[in-house]
Amino acid sequence: MMTKKRAVVSYENMSEELAAAFAEKYPKGFSDYLPDLIKYDKPDGSCFYAVMLEIPDAIYLVKIKVKTDDADELERWLDGDDDSEGDAGETDEALPDDNISQYGGDDANDVE
Repeated sequence: MMTKKRAVVSYENMSEELAAAFAEKYPKGFSDYLPDLIKYDKPDGSCFYAVMLEIPDAIYLVKIKVKTDDADELERWLDGDDDSEGDAGETDEALPDDNISQYGGDDANDVE
């Protein structure tokens, strides 16, 4: 079994193939991918938000620009610390491996 390529790409810089796969997975756009949005901390202390997108030969983290008036509130929502106490068990399982160092890419070092 061959290991798939792993890369980080900005939403704005996706290839046509990746953009088509993104549109297929998230046909409604923002409202579709928001539940899959995960914060990734970079070694320099900054962070970015991304969704995982898998195509036949690669797995991508697609960086999504997130703007919010209250970053702490967004963090609580992403961590599942809102008012709901759901037992779905999906909090840490949205992405099977959160080790972002395995993802390469030309914009992996972007500072936003």
